[in-house]
Amino acid sequence: MNEQQSSAVHARGSSRGWLTSTLVGFCLVSAVLTVVAGIVQVSFGTYSMTIAQAWDTVIDPAVLFNLDVWNAFLLDGELPEMSTRRTVVWNLRVPRVVVGIIAGATLAISGAIFQAVTRNELASPFVLGVSSGAGFAVLATLVVFSGFAPFLPLIAAMGGTLAFLLVYFIAWKGGTSPVRLVLAGVIVNMVFQSLQQGLFFFAEDLGVVQTAIAWTTGSLTGTGWSEVRIAILPAIVAIVFALAGARQLNVLLLGEQTARSLGMRVERVRFLLSAVAILAASAAISVAGIVGFFGLVVPHIVRNIVGSDYRQLMLGCLFAGPALMVTADVGARLALGGAQMPVGVVTGLLGGPYFLYLMRKQQSMGEL
Repeated sequence: MNEQQSSAVHARGSSRGWLTSTLVGFCLVSAVLTVVAGIVQVSFGTYSMTIAQAWDTVIDPAVLFNLDVWNAFLLDGELPEMSTRRTVVWNLRVPRVVVGIIAGATLAISGAIFQAVTRNELASPFVLGVSSGAGFAVLATLVVFSGFAPFLPLIAAMGGTLAFLLVYFIAWKGGTSPVRLVLAGVIVNMVFQSLQQGLFFFAEDLGVVQTAIAWTTGSLTGTGWSEVRIAILPAIVAIVFALAGARQLNVLLLGEQTARSLGMRVERVRFLLSAVAILAASAAISVAGIVGFFGLVVPHIVRNIVGSDYRQLMLGCLFAGPALMVTADVGARLALGGAQMPVGVVTGLLGGPYFLYLMRKQQSMGEL
Protein backbone atom coordinates (compact mmCIF):
# COMPACT_ATOMS: atom_id res chain seq x y z
CA MET A 1 0.00 0.00 0.00
CA ASN A 2 1.52 3.31 -1.06
CA GLU A 3 1.65 6.53 0.95
CA GLN A 4 -1.39 8.06 -0.79
CA GLN A 5 -3.52 4.98 -0.15
CA SER A 6 -2.35 4.80 3.48
CA SER A 7 -3.32 8.41 4.13
CA ALA A 8 -6.64 7.84 2.38
CA VAL A 9 -7.38 4.78 4.51
CA HIS A 10 -6.50 6.72 7.65
CA ALA A 11 -8.83 9.55 6.60
CA ARG A 12 -11.65 7.15 5.84
CA GLY A 13 -11.17 5.27 9.07
CA SER A 14 -11.98 8.37 11.10
CA SER A 15 -15.60 9.38 11.39
CA ARG A 16 -14.64 12.79 12.77
CA GLY A 17 -12.50 15.65 11.59
CA TRP A 18 -13.26 15.51 7.88
CA LEU A 19 -14.72 19.04 7.90
CA THR A 20 -11.33 20.76 8.01
CA SER A 21 -10.40 24.43 7.84
CA THR A 22 -8.83 23.76 4.43
CA LEU A 23 -12.11 22.38 3.12
CA VAL A 24 -14.15 25.27 4.56
CA GLY A 25 -11.73 27.85 3.17
CA PHE A 26 -11.72 26.15 -0.23
CA CYS A 27 -15.53 26.13 -0.39
CA LEU A 28 -15.71 29.80 0.67
CA VAL A 29 -13.17 30.87 -1.95
CA SER A 30 -15.02 28.86 -4.61
CA ALA A 31 -18.35 30.43 -3.62
CA VAL A 32 -16.87 33.94 -3.78
CA LEU A 33 -15.36 33.17 -7.20
CA THR A 34 -18.74 31.95 -8.44
CA VAL A 35 -20.47 35.12 -7.23
CA VAL A 36 -17.82 37.43 -8.72
CA ALA A 37 -17.80 35.63 -12.07
CA GLY A 38 -21.60 35.59 -12.06
CA ILE A 39 -21.79 39.35 -11.51
CA VAL A 40 -19.31 39.95 -14.33
CA GLN A 41 -21.40 37.67 -16.55
CA VAL A 42 -24.60 39.51 -15.67
CA SER A 43 -23.08 42.95 -16.35
CA PHE A 44 -21.71 42.01 -19.78
CA GLY A 45 -23.80 42.23 -22.95
CA THR A 46 -25.50 44.43 -25.52
CA TYR A 47 -27.46 46.19 -22.77
CA SER A 48 -24.47 47.59 -20.91
CA MET A 49 -24.37 48.32 -17.21
CA THR A 50 -21.73 48.69 -14.53
CA ILE A 51 -20.88 45.87 -12.14
CA ALA A 52 -22.40 47.93 -9.31
CA GLN A 53 -25.66 48.32 -11.24
CA ALA A 54 -25.72 44.60 -11.99
CA TRP A 55 -25.15 43.75 -8.32
CA ASP A 56 -27.91 46.12 -7.19
CA THR A 57 -30.31 44.49 -9.65
CA VAL A 58 -29.37 40.95 -8.60
CA ILE A 59 -30.01 41.66 -4.90
CA ASP A 60 -33.13 43.75 -5.62
CA PRO A 61 -35.69 42.76 -2.92
CA ALA A 62 -38.54 43.54 -5.33
CA VAL A 63 -37.41 40.52 -7.36
CA LEU A 64 -35.82 38.28 -4.74
CA PHE A 65 -38.91 38.21 -2.49
CA ASN A 66 -41.59 38.32 -5.19
CA LEU A 67 -43.33 34.93 -5.33
CA ASP A 68 -44.99 35.78 -8.66
CA VAL A 69 -41.59 36.32 -10.24
CA TRP A 70 -40.26 32.97 -8.97
CA ASN A 71 -43.44 31.27 -10.08
CA ALA A 72 -42.71 32.58 -13.58
CA PHE A 73 -39.07 31.54 -13.46
CA LEU A 74 -39.39 28.07 -11.96
CA LEU A 75 -42.95 27.03 -12.83
CA ASP A 76 -43.35 28.81 -16.18
CA GLY A 77 -46.04 31.15 -14.91
CA GLU A 78 -46.78 34.63 -16.17
CA LEU A 79 -43.91 37.05 -15.58
CA PRO A 80 -44.96 40.29 -13.83
CA GLU A 81 -44.06 43.58 -15.48
CA MET A 82 -40.49 44.65 -14.65
CA SER A 83 -38.12 47.42 -15.67
CA THR A 84 -35.83 46.89 -18.65
CA ARG A 85 -32.76 46.38 -16.50
CA ARG A 86 -34.51 43.86 -14.24
CA THR A 87 -35.80 41.98 -17.27
CA VAL A 88 -32.37 41.84 -18.92
CA VAL A 89 -30.62 40.74 -15.72
CA TRP A 90 -33.16 38.32 -14.31
CA ASN A 91 -34.82 36.90 -17.40
CA LEU A 92 -31.83 36.75 -19.75
CA ARG A 93 -28.53 36.72 -17.87
CA VAL A 94 -29.06 35.24 -14.40
CA PRO A 95 -30.44 31.92 -15.77
CA ARG A 96 -27.23 31.47 -17.78
CA VAL A 97 -25.26 31.69 -14.54
CA VAL A 98 -27.65 29.30 -12.80
CA VAL A 99 -27.32 26.76 -15.62
CA GLY A 100 -23.53 27.09 -15.35
CA ILE A 101 -23.73 26.40 -11.60
CA ILE A 102 -25.90 23.33 -12.15
CA ALA A 103 -23.74 21.97 -14.97
CA GLY A 104 -20.49 22.62 -13.11
CA ALA A 105 -21.62 20.94 -9.91
CA THR A 106 -23.14 17.88 -11.58
CA LEU A 107 -20.24 17.24 -13.99
CA ALA A 108 -17.67 17.55 -11.20
CA ILE A 109 -19.59 15.19 -8.92
CA SER A 110 -20.21 12.74 -11.76
CA GLY A 111 -16.50 12.57 -12.58
CA ALA A 112 -15.57 12.04 -8.93
CA ILE A 113 -18.05 9.16 -8.61
CA PHE A 114 -16.83 7.45 -11.78
CA GLN A 115 -13.24 7.67 -10.56
CA ALA A 116 -14.24 5.87 -7.36
CA VAL A 117 -16.55 3.17 -8.73
CA THR A 118 -14.00 2.19 -11.39
CA ARG A 119 -11.01 2.84 -9.07
CA ASN A 120 -9.55 4.66 -12.06
CA GLU A 121 -8.27 8.23 -11.87
CA LEU A 122 -8.62 8.54 -15.66
CA ALA A 123 -12.36 7.98 -15.48
CA SER A 124 -14.92 10.70 -16.25
CA PRO A 125 -18.24 10.96 -18.10
CA PHE A 126 -16.29 12.08 -21.17
CA VAL A 127 -13.56 9.41 -21.09
CA LEU A 128 -15.98 6.55 -20.32
CA GLY A 129 -18.24 7.45 -23.24
CA VAL A 130 -21.17 8.49 -21.04
CA SER A 131 -21.05 12.06 -22.35
CA SER A 132 -21.06 10.97 -25.98
CA GLY A 133 -23.86 8.45 -25.37
CA ALA A 134 -26.00 11.00 -23.57
CA GLY A 135 -25.02 13.56 -26.18
CA PHE A 136 -26.16 11.36 -29.04
CA ALA A 137 -29.52 10.80 -27.35
CA VAL A 138 -30.02 14.53 -26.75
CA LEU A 139 -28.84 15.48 -30.23
CA ALA A 140 -31.23 12.95 -31.78
CA THR A 141 -34.03 14.55 -29.78
CA LEU A 142 -33.10 18.07 -30.87
CA VAL A 143 -32.66 17.20 -34.55
CA VAL A 144 -35.21 14.44 -35.18
CA PHE A 145 -37.62 14.16 -32.25
CA SER A 146 -37.94 17.76 -31.08
CA GLY A 147 -41.34 17.08 -29.52
CA PHE A 148 -39.64 15.15 -26.70
CA ALA A 149 -37.48 18.13 -25.63
CA PRO A 150 -39.16 18.42 -22.17
CA PHE A 151 -37.81 14.94 -21.35
CA LEU A 152 -34.17 15.71 -22.21
CA PRO A 153 -32.69 14.68 -18.81
CA LEU A 154 -34.42 11.30 -18.97
CA ILE A 155 -33.40 10.81 -22.60
CA ALA A 156 -29.82 11.83 -21.82
CA ALA A 157 -29.74 9.42 -18.88
CA MET A 158 -30.90 6.58 -21.13
CA GLY A 159 -28.19 7.36 -23.68
CA GLY A 160 -25.53 7.67 -20.98
CA THR A 161 -26.62 4.41 -19.36
CA LEU A 162 -26.45 2.56 -22.68
CA ALA A 163 -22.95 3.89 -23.30
CA PHE A 164 -21.75 2.96 -19.79
CA LEU A 165 -23.15 -0.58 -20.11
CA LEU A 166 -21.41 -0.96 -23.47
CA VAL A 167 -18.13 0.16 -21.92
CA TYR A 168 -18.49 -2.36 -19.10
CA PHE A 169 -19.45 -5.13 -21.55
CA ILE A 170 -16.44 -4.46 -23.77
CA ALA A 171 -14.03 -4.11 -20.84
CA TRP A 172 -15.29 -7.17 -18.94
CA LYS A 173 -13.00 -10.18 -19.01
CA GLY A 174 -13.52 -11.99 -15.74
CA GLY A 175 -13.53 -8.51 -14.22
CA THR A 176 -12.38 -5.09 -15.34
CA SER A 177 -9.18 -3.08 -15.11
CA PRO A 178 -8.50 0.67 -15.30
CA VAL A 179 -6.76 0.34 -18.66
CA ARG A 180 -9.51 -1.78 -20.25
CA LEU A 181 -12.20 0.60 -19.02
CA VAL A 182 -10.43 3.59 -20.55
CA LEU A 183 -9.82 1.79 -23.85
CA ALA A 184 -13.44 0.64 -23.98
CA GLY A 185 -14.53 4.19 -23.22
CA VAL A 186 -12.46 5.49 -26.13
CA ILE A 187 -14.10 2.97 -28.47
CA VAL A 188 -17.64 3.77 -27.34
CA ASN A 189 -16.90 7.49 -27.40
CA MET A 190 -15.73 7.29 -31.03
CA VAL A 191 -18.79 5.29 -32.10
CA PHE A 192 -21.28 7.69 -30.54
CA GLN A 193 -19.41 10.73 -31.85
CA SER A 194 -19.65 9.26 -35.35
CA LEU A 195 -23.37 8.75 -34.85
CA GLN A 196 -23.66 12.37 -33.73
CA GLN A 197 -22.01 13.53 -36.94
CA GLY A 198 -24.38 11.37 -38.96
CA LEU A 199 -27.40 13.06 -37.38
CA PHE A 200 -26.51 16.36 -39.03
CA PHE A 201 -27.54 14.91 -42.39
CA PHE A 202 -31.11 14.60 -41.09
CA ALA A 203 -31.35 18.26 -40.06
CA GLU A 204 -33.09 20.42 -42.64
CA ASP A 205 -33.02 23.70 -40.70
CA LEU A 206 -29.66 25.52 -40.77
CA GLY A 207 -30.47 27.13 -37.41
CA VAL A 208 -30.89 23.68 -35.84
CA VAL A 209 -27.54 22.59 -37.28
CA GLN A 210 -25.76 25.66 -35.86
CA THR A 211 -27.39 25.13 -32.46
CA ALA A 212 -26.44 21.46 -32.49
CA ILE A 213 -22.81 22.22 -33.41
CA ALA A 214 -22.51 24.71 -30.54
CA TRP A 215 -24.20 22.22 -28.24
CA THR A 216 -21.80 19.36 -29.10
CA THR A 217 -18.87 21.55 -28.01
CA GLY A 218 -20.58 22.54 -24.76
CA SER A 219 -22.27 25.93 -24.66
CA LEU A 220 -24.33 28.04 -22.25
CA THR A 221 -25.29 30.53 -24.96
CA GLY A 222 -29.01 31.21 -25.08
CA THR A 223 -29.83 29.21 -21.95
CA GLY A 224 -32.76 30.49 -19.92
CA TRP A 225 -35.14 29.53 -17.17
CA SER A 226 -36.57 26.75 -19.34
CA GLU A 227 -33.18 24.99 -19.15
CA VAL A 228 -33.09 25.57 -15.40
CA ARG A 229 -36.51 23.93 -15.08
CA ILE A 230 -35.31 20.96 -17.14
CA ALA A 231 -32.15 20.29 -15.13
CA ILE A 232 -32.75 21.44 -11.57
CA LEU A 233 -34.75 18.48 -10.23
CA PRO A 234 -32.50 15.67 -11.56
CA ALA A 235 -29.46 17.72 -10.49
CA ILE A 236 -30.75 18.06 -6.91
CA VAL A 237 -31.58 14.34 -6.73
CA ALA A 238 -28.13 13.37 -8.05
CA ILE A 239 -26.30 15.74 -5.70
CA VAL A 240 -28.22 14.52 -2.62
CA PHE A 241 -27.52 10.86 -3.41
CA ALA A 242 -23.90 11.61 -4.27
CA LEU A 243 -23.30 13.32 -0.93
CA ALA A 244 -25.12 10.52 0.88
CA GLY A 245 -22.97 7.91 -0.89
CA ALA A 246 -19.62 9.45 0.03
CA ARG A 247 -18.92 6.85 2.74
CA GLN A 248 -19.67 4.00 0.33
CA LEU A 249 -17.29 5.53 -2.20
CA ASN A 250 -14.57 5.63 0.45
CA VAL A 251 -15.10 1.93 1.14
CA LEU A 252 -15.02 1.07 -2.59
CA LEU A 253 -11.60 2.68 -2.89
CA LEU A 254 -10.24 0.23 -0.29
CA GLY A 255 -10.68 -2.58 -2.82
CA GLU A 256 -13.38 -5.14 -3.51
CA GLN A 257 -12.14 -7.76 -1.03
CA THR A 258 -11.94 -5.25 1.81
CA ALA A 259 -15.33 -3.81 0.92
CA ARG A 260 -16.93 -7.26 0.90
CA SER A 261 -15.31 -8.12 4.24
CA LEU A 262 -16.99 -5.00 5.65
CA GLY A 263 -20.38 -6.30 4.49
CA MET A 264 -20.79 -4.22 1.34
CA ARG A 265 -22.59 -5.70 -1.68
CA VAL A 266 -20.01 -4.29 -4.04
CA GLU A 267 -21.63 -4.76 -7.44
CA ARG A 268 -25.00 -3.40 -6.27
CA VAL A 269 -23.41 -0.33 -4.68
CA ARG A 270 -21.18 0.23 -7.70
CA PHE A 271 -24.05 0.22 -10.17
CA LEU A 272 -26.32 2.33 -7.96
CA LEU A 273 -23.63 4.96 -7.59
CA SER A 274 -22.90 4.72 -11.32
CA ALA A 275 -26.58 5.46 -11.92
CA VAL A 276 -26.24 8.57 -9.74
CA ALA A 277 -23.18 9.65 -11.76
CA ILE A 278 -25.02 9.10 -15.04
CA LEU A 279 -28.01 11.11 -13.80
CA ALA A 280 -25.71 13.93 -12.71
CA ALA A 281 -23.88 14.01 -16.05
CA SER A 282 -27.15 13.78 -17.97
CA ALA A 283 -28.62 16.76 -16.12
CA ALA A 284 -25.64 18.85 -17.25
CA ILE A 285 -25.45 17.52 -20.80
CA SER A 286 -29.16 18.05 -21.44
CA VAL A 287 -28.82 21.83 -20.93
CA ALA A 288 -25.13 22.68 -21.45
CA GLY A 289 -24.01 20.15 -24.02
CA ILE A 290 -20.81 18.13 -23.96
CA VAL A 291 -18.23 20.03 -21.90
CA GLY A 292 -15.00 18.12 -22.41
CA PHE A 293 -12.45 17.33 -19.67
CA PHE A 294 -14.49 19.06 -16.95
CA GLY A 295 -15.55 15.93 -15.07
CA LEU A 296 -12.01 14.57 -15.34
CA VAL A 297 -9.98 17.55 -14.19
CA VAL A 298 -12.12 19.16 -11.45
CA PRO A 299 -12.05 16.14 -9.06
CA HIS A 300 -8.24 16.04 -9.43
CA ILE A 301 -7.93 19.73 -8.55
CA VAL A 302 -10.17 19.32 -5.50
CA ARG A 303 -8.45 16.11 -4.40
CA ASN A 304 -5.02 17.77 -4.51
CA ILE A 305 -6.25 20.63 -2.30
CA VAL A 306 -8.73 19.18 0.22
CA GLY A 307 -7.77 15.50 0.34
CA SER A 308 -8.94 12.12 -0.91
CA ASP A 309 -11.72 11.50 1.63
CA TYR A 310 -14.86 11.45 -0.50
CA ARG A 311 -16.84 13.34 2.12
CA GLN A 312 -14.42 16.20 1.54
CA LEU A 313 -14.10 15.58 -2.19
CA MET A 314 -17.83 15.64 -2.88
CA LEU A 315 -18.38 18.85 -0.97
CA GLY A 316 -15.36 20.42 -2.62
CA CYS A 317 -16.60 19.43 -6.10
CA LEU A 318 -20.03 20.86 -5.28
CA PHE A 319 -18.42 24.30 -4.84
CA ALA A 320 -15.45 24.11 -7.22
CA GLY A 321 -17.46 22.86 -10.21
CA PRO A 322 -19.75 25.93 -10.39
CA ALA A 323 -16.83 28.30 -9.76
CA LEU A 324 -14.79 26.89 -12.63
CA MET A 325 -17.74 26.55 -15.02
CA VAL A 326 -19.06 30.09 -14.52
CA THR A 327 -15.54 31.52 -14.69
CA ALA A 328 -14.81 29.58 -17.90
CA ASP A 329 -18.08 30.83 -19.40
CA VAL A 330 -17.11 34.42 -18.59
CA GLY A 331 -13.74 33.80 -20.24
CA ALA A 332 -15.50 32.33 -23.28
CA ARG A 333 -17.58 35.49 -23.64
CA LEU A 334 -14.77 37.98 -23.03
CA ALA A 335 -12.16 36.21 -25.16
CA LEU A 336 -13.66 37.29 -28.48
CA GLY A 337 -15.44 40.45 -27.40
CA GLY A 338 -19.02 40.24 -28.60
CA ALA A 339 -18.66 36.76 -30.12
CA GLN A 340 -20.10 33.74 -28.31
CA MET A 341 -17.41 31.08 -27.88
CA PRO A 342 -18.70 27.75 -26.51
CA VAL A 343 -17.56 27.19 -22.94
CA GLY A 344 -16.43 23.68 -23.90
CA VAL A 345 -13.66 25.20 -26.02
CA VAL A 346 -12.25 26.99 -22.96
CA THR A 347 -12.51 23.93 -20.69
CA GLY A 348 -10.85 21.81 -23.36
CA LEU A 349 -7.98 24.27 -23.83
CA LEU A 350 -7.42 24.42 -20.07
CA GLY A 351 -8.28 20.82 -19.18
CA GLY A 352 -6.08 19.16 -21.80
CA PRO A 353 -2.77 20.74 -20.65
CA TYR A 354 -3.68 20.20 -16.99
CA PHE A 355 -4.33 16.53 -17.67
CA LEU A 356 -0.96 16.25 -19.41
CA TYR A 357 0.60 17.91 -16.34
CA LEU A 358 -0.96 15.24 -14.14
CA MET A 359 0.41 12.51 -16.38
CA ARG A 360 3.92 13.98 -16.25
CA LYS A 361 3.77 14.61 -12.50
CA GLN A 362 2.68 11.13 -11.45
CA GLN A 363 4.78 8.05 -12.01
CA SER A 364 1.75 5.93 -12.84
CA MET A 365 -1.74 6.78 -13.98
CA GLY A 366 -4.73 4.52 -13.72
CA GLU A 367 -5.94 2.68 -10.66
CA LEU A 368 -6.57 4.73 -7.53
